[in-house]
Amino acid sequence: MSNELRLGSEKRLRIFTGRGYPELAEEVAAELGVTITPTSAYDFANGEIFVRFEESVRGCDAFVIQSHCEPVNKQIMEQLIMVDALKRASAKRITVIAPFYAYARQDKKHRGREPISARLMADLFKTAGADRLMTVDLHSSQIQGFFDGPVDHLFALPLLANYVGSKVDRKRLTVVSPDSGRVRVAERWSDILGGTQIAFIHKTRDSRVPNEAITGRVVGEVEGQTCVVIDDMIDTGGTIAKAVDALYNAGAKDVIVAATHPVFSGPAAERLMNSKVSEVVVANTLPIPEENRFPNLTVLSIAPLIARAIKEVFEDGSVTSLFDGHS
Repeated sequence: MSNELRLGSEKRLRIFTGRGYPELAEEVAAELGVTITPTSAYDFANGEIFVRFEESVRGCDAFVIQSHCEPVNKQIMEQLIMVDALKRASAKRITVIAPFYAYARQDKKHRGREPISARLMADLFKTAGADRLMTVDLHSSQIQGFFDGPVDHLFALPLLANYVGSKVDRKRLTVVSPDSGRVRVAERWSDILGGTQIAFIHKTRDSRVPNEAITGRVVGEVEGQTCVVIDDMIDTGGTIAKAVDALYNAGAKDVIVAATHPVFSGPAAERLMNSKVSEVVVANTLPIPEENRFPNLTVLSIAPLIARAIKEVFEDGSVTSLFDGHS
């Protein structure tokens, strides 16, 4: 298998990966029928990162895959250095692929003297030499406007929704948003699943206290229903665990949780395992250590979607169907 895909005599596609989550990059490369371009990367004694590509990248269409997993700042810096190295080695076009885009929750100022870190991230990648960004399920769609160039915002929604829809009676299914802010996403879930009922959980959040929300009442009819709680990520799992309890208290028959990004910080895995949720469905945008895996966890691969998007970009095709939420 070659480590590059050719289109005519001029265009050459190459896949690069950092050390954060090479398994996903290898899945994507396999979908495209190529291998990862060999790269040397290591840390100096003081933590600084060195990267060098082992083959010529001049004139290639470079796709740099790195999910921003722990340690987050190290993975970001390594990807920035890889982009800089590609730019200086005369790659023709550089696409940064961040299946999980870090700092996306800081997309606006909640109070004075706060940063807009999501914008800073976009600026850093542009300065490093990225021509294009590709990511999956941004916490806020407005982040697409922070990057001065094309942004391919892919959605895992059809993947997750079709999986859930294949396992339950859709006539007895209610899609539940964990807060009022994601009701539009719940509506899109409902459309894909054939017009299921929608509910949401009214909650409040103190912007001064991270990773903590006060779960309130369930708004909508859930009694006797199978409920699927949908979100873009599961971080500490506190909000999800409280949502599951609230739904059962409101008379739900069964509760499934579906989220794109399995951040699983701190007690998340233990909270989910000890909750009454019947199944937790996530995409593999982030690596899940063995200690954070539990029996009712299902992980679906996002690699085919990313590979399709890469192929469309490389061939100057259309990726609209991939980032409007429809397959």
